[in-house]
Amino acid sequence: MSALANITVFDGAATPVSHTLVGESIERLPDGTVVSKWKESIAGLPDYAQVRATMRKIKLPSGIFRVSCRSEVPVMESIGTTNALGYTSPPKVAYIDTLDTVGYFHERGTVTSRRLARQINVNIMGNISTSVAAATTGPASELFDQLIMPT
Repeated sequence: MSALANITVFDGAATPVSHTLVGESIERLPDGTVVSKWKESIAGLPDYAQVRATMRKIKLPSGIFRVSCRSEVPVMESIGTTNALGYTSPPKVAYIDTLDTVGYFHERGTVTSRRLARQINVNIMGNISTSVAAATTGPASELFDQLIMPT
């Protein structure tokens, strides 16, 4: 089972930048949902401006598992000019770009069938038309393939 360990991921910038997301919390909601959260921890940015990731898992009454992985990337406003008294307003988040990947898996499904569905989606998202080995470790792979949440 995955531990709530740091996640290091590269972004899609022209010159890719590495982001380290630190485990923030694990929560069990009254409806049975398990939620794990990570956030970046850059000293010069306010907490609300940090990149975040969230994973969720719930077994629905129908026996279907609903699992999701969400990434949120806050985009900061440009810092304004200094006023006559020398005050510069603190930066604010202009908006947050969010991607949510959701899987619905039958309780009779297998690791192999879930991994196949996940990898097809990943390959479509990446415009991959050649054979690529599926990732089999890490919190998102284990959530979607094995229905295991980080703890």
